[in-house]
Amino acid sequence: MRLFVLGASGGVGSSLLEQAAARGHRITAQTRTAGRITETAAVRVAIGSPVNRAFLERHIGGQDAVVQCLGIDGIGRTSLFSDATGALLPVMKAAGVNRLVAVTGVGAGETHGHGGWLYNRIIFPLFTRNRYADKDRQEALIEQSDLDWTIIRPAPFATKAVPGSLQVRMAVRN
Repeated sequence: MRLFVLGASGGVGSSLLEQAAARGHRITAQTRTAGRITETAAVRVAIGSPVNRAFLERHIGGQDAVVQCLGIDGIGRTSLFSDATGALLPVMKAAGVNRLVAVTGVGAGETHGHGGWLYNRIIFPLFTRNRYADKDRQEALIEQSDLDWTIIRPAPFATKAVPGSLQVRMAVRN
């Protein structure tokens, strides 16, 4: 499978690259910063902005699927997620690429309020509310598209296993 990965140099994206390459997929990995991703036989690096439609047009054609795992570090207002999605959807449609997987996070869409007491009462209002407002706009754009899509809303990642049960909440249309 040929994958175009937006946000490939972040935590989720780099983990995805490693796992997809190990499974034999060919990946075009988008990053905004040169040197953050190493090219391999399975991974071709594409340096550019995820909101730049001309950049997306150069790289989307011939892909089997697009995986969006963009992230930001700041706590201020952002439109990165919805702007990138707004640029991406018509490019995918024009190129005949119908499969989109978008990684957003717990706090977006119908998972708002499912982060637990600490997250819902402290982290969300102080640190992540602006990014999740934009992730809500991103998800609405995806849900209104006619693509086959999956939205994945993971909770924060940990490097070691945590005790207890997990809840899986995904939105899918295919």
